Amino acid sequence: MDARDAPGRAPDTKPQVGDSTTWRRSNLRAALGRIGVWSFALQANGAATERRAVAAWEALGYRSIWFPESLGSKEAFAHAGLLLGATSQAVVATGIASIHARDPMATANGARTLAEAYPGRFVLGLGVSHAPSVAQRGGAYGRPIERMVAYLDAMETVAFAAPPPAEPVPVVLAALGPRMLELAAARTDGAHSYFVPLEHTAMARERLGREPLLVVEQTAVLDIDHSRARATARTFAARYLGLENYTDNLRRLGWSDEDIAGGGSDRLIDAVVVQGDAAAIADRVRAHLDAGADHVCVQLRAPDPADLCLEAYAELRAALVDLMGGPAV
Repeated sequence: MDARDAPGRAPDTKPQVGDSTTWRRSNLRAALGRIGVWSFALQANGAATERRAVAAWEALGYRSIWFPESLGSKEAFAHAGLLLGATSQAVVATGIASIHARDPMATANGARTLAEAYPGRFVLGLGVSHAPSVAQRGGAYGRPIERMVAYLDAMETVAFAAPPPAEPVPVVLAALGPRMLELAAARTDGAHSYFVPLEHTAMARERLGREPLLVVEQTAVLDIDHSRARATARTFAARYLGLENYTDNLRRLGWSDEDIAGGGSDRLIDAVVVQGDAAAIADRVRAHLDAGADHVCVQLRAPDPADLCLEAYAELRAALVDLMGGPAV
């Protein structure tokens, strides 16, 4: 099978950089633009509400819509199809689809099905998830790098009896640590980071090299009441500060056990979740771009986790007009 028909890259872990790879990454970079939306709140709303929300984000000029797959969530590929059908131009991306949720054939062919139906508009974000989540699925977490390499290898061999997409499905890996970042650069179109302070972006760009994409999720609370905003940020951060993948990443970056313990120090919370007015959030987004990010997808949070923050995204869009182009349609 032609490797261009499969999500992923060749089996070895050395960078597969050539004219076709450069072209693919350049096209993906252009399709994503610089600013997108990342939303957990989509999971908490019904399909009709989701359709209205993603259409509103697209009309504002946000070029991508990223959503998670977690335990008990909407299934990633069915969810992506719902969002693609409700929009006309926005790129829809899994952020991330867990490799423990389905076998490589289901992932490869689910991605191809969406990519053929919606040319140039689906990005497959893949990740190894977290040991507690995998255990609840009844699986074994294993060694993350080895599991991901084997999964990508298996995806390369999958046959697809249906009409293939015009171009291969873009793939990015959920990557925090150096080895997963290097694997992302070698085998996929780039990396997607989540729950990271600004200093991670510079490190990730160095590890990836110049060409692979770096997509950074930035959580934000648009609220000028400082104490209320930090309380919202702290509630959001609590889950991640209990997961080893995220705390190990913070320690690699120099954050101490004291910063991580007890729900996180104020300094740490402020570093991973920007709070304040639209200008403050826009400044953090620009800082990630200056540090090496290609695309920043902003996850706006409110005290109600089901709040889709439509008015807040409109306000933020005005503060990011230099990065997003002209007025919203």
